[in-house]
Amino acid sequence: MKFRISRRNALVGGSLTTALSLGELAAADVILPADAVRFRPEIEPLVRLIEETPRERLFEVIGARIERGLSYRELLAGLFLAAIRNVQPRPSVGFKFHSVLVINSAHLASLAARDTDRWLPIFWALDYFKSAQERDVREGDWTMAAVDEQRLPSASQAIAQLRAAMRDWDVEAADAAAAAAARVAPADQLFDLFAEFGTRDFRSIGHKAIYVAGAFRVLEVIGWQHAEPVMRGLAYALLNHTGDPNPAGVDLAVDAAGRANTRLADSLRADWLEGKVDDAATASLIATNRQGSPIELSEATAAMINEGIGVQSIYDAHFATAAELVMRQAQIVPLHAMTTTNAIHYLFNRCGDDSLRRWLLLQNAAFLGHFRESAVGRAKLSDRLITDLHPHDGATDLAAAVGAIGKGGEQPSQRILGYLQGGGDPAALMRHVRQLIFYKGNDSHDYKYSSALLEDYYPRSPQWRDKILAAGSHLLTGENTPDTSLPQRVTAALG
Repeated sequence: MKFRISRRNALVGGSLTTALSLGELAAADVILPADAVRFRPEIEPLVRLIEETPRERLFEVIGARIERGLSYRELLAGLFLAAIRNVQPRPSVGFKFHSVLVINSAHLASLAARDTDRWLPIFWALDYFKSAQERDVREGDWTMAAVDEQRLPSASQAIAQLRAAMRDWDVEAADAAAAAAARVAPADQLFDLFAEFGTRDFRSIGHKAIYVAGAFRVLEVIGWQHAEPVMRGLAYALLNHTGDPNPAGVDLAVDAAGRANTRLADSLRADWLEGKVDDAATASLIATNRQGSPIELSEATAAMINEGIGVQSIYDAHFATAAELVMRQAQIVPLHAMTTTNAIHYLFNRCGDDSLRRWLLLQNAAFLGHFRESAVGRAKLSDRLITDLHPHDGATDLAAAVGAIGKGGEQPSQRILGYLQGGGDPAALMRHVRQLIFYKGNDSHDYKYSSALLEDYYPRSPQWRDKILAAGSHLLTGENTPDTSLPQRVTAALG
């Protein structure tokens, strides 16, 4: 696919105000394809530095730049754009593309870290990008190309043509329209559009929704002036349907729930956001989620809303269902049930269109049905149920709770539930969990999963939050995992 970008003025949403003192790149260091997209002049030198520096020297080079004044925010922007330009979201919005997807998770981990650990997640993401870049080179060396300016629609038609191209799964038209829309459309309008198309189908097991949420969250930090290549990257990723014919002209199972929920969303009562919190209803919906089809789970969610149950209780059930899947099968598919629910929940809270919010709530329910079916297709689920989860007998202190993570059986969930329900400090537990990842994490899912699970602890109802965290602990990084060399390498790089 051809992806050329022209310079434009920064739009509202923040900007990098501190100039980068990065020096100039020698001509021999510039090896981008002639038609590759170029970023804004204040960030392009840093992006090129990240792209061109060998993996084994990158920490040293970036550490020296930090000593000379490079900020965390600037580094986050440079890394995100380097990954957008260099790593193709094909054949799936996953695999090596986790080098893009993990950046928001790493950022959230940095925000929650102790001051002494705050650089570790972003340096881990830098190293992970270099490994993905190497893999992408082996697989064809894809680079986002400059947008074709001749194809760009007018400002007045940009959003309409982007929506039409996304609906028709037209990659070339969507690329041009996304570039045009990023230059003129409000960020909120683009957010709602991509939230819709990022959740319409179950391809890539939720990674499309994760990408939309993560991309907009990173842009909120680094500034909307960097949005154009990101919007183009999103359009390209969300139109991935590898292995299927054009979905616009056929009815496929991965698209069925989205179409059904368009109609079902209209059936929700007018005051659907004013329901009551009902723990019994949450437990009932969790039980339904263990056996229904994706569309049946959406219908059950809609029925509860129309019976007066509040969104808080519905999302308690969504997160509890995802955590229970993790407890019953601590593998990759249930992991993505949690990270996808976290992403869709963010989209739900952030979007401004009432009809879209209704649809996202129902789509999240359907996705949980897809995840359960996919998990069952891979391996048998255990008999453990979150509604039957009880704390370990006797007192459990923080050391015992953290020490149980990574061990088999029911011990992790029982120990952590015992600690939390015995008066333990959840913030202290989460600090220890994150620190284990900083020092022992060696996979993008260590960051993606932990950031998703921990972020949604406090928003959940008191009746459910401890059980959700306890059940979800089966996929956290434990003390028995070997340490990585990351802390020592970062310490050396930062002097």
